[in-house]
Amino acid sequence: MSPSQRPADAGPESALYQEVQHFYGRQMRYLDEARAVEWSRTFTEDGVFTANAHPQPSTGRTEIAAAARKAADQLAEQGIQRRHWLGMLQVDEQADGTVRARTYALIVSTPRGGQAAVHLSCSCDDLLVRQADGNLLVKHRTVERDDLRTGQ
Repeated sequence: MSPSQRPADAGPESALYQEVQHFYGRQMRYLDEARAVEWSRTFTEDGVFTANAHPQPSTGRTEIAAAARKAADQLAEQGIQRRHWLGMLQVDEQADGTVRARTYALIVSTPRGGQAAVHLSCSCDDLLVRQADGNLLVKHRTVERDDLRTGQ
């Protein structure tokens, strides 16, 4: 079924929706397991990660991996385990074959020997592209922390 034939709200039963869910499941495990290189490989070579909490975007896998490694090392030093929980997924296939995926993200922090607590609430807006091998990768990600939003 082409994007133009698919209902605007194909819902969670769609194959694309399920594929994106599985993609995020793998991607967030890489991040939460401090597997920075594997996590960076879920972005295109020229992928961009931008966030309203960062002064400038990370561009390209090398920068994205370095930023993830730095954050993972800091958390390890502090004895904190982070878990990223994505939900309220909205998936829209575009006419050009790209996929816009939007989620809410809760980031839970658990200090060694302590109680888990919600650390941050964010929105995540991704542009996903399909590679020649059929796999999806992030071309551009925008993360907005709710506590840093300047307007709606």
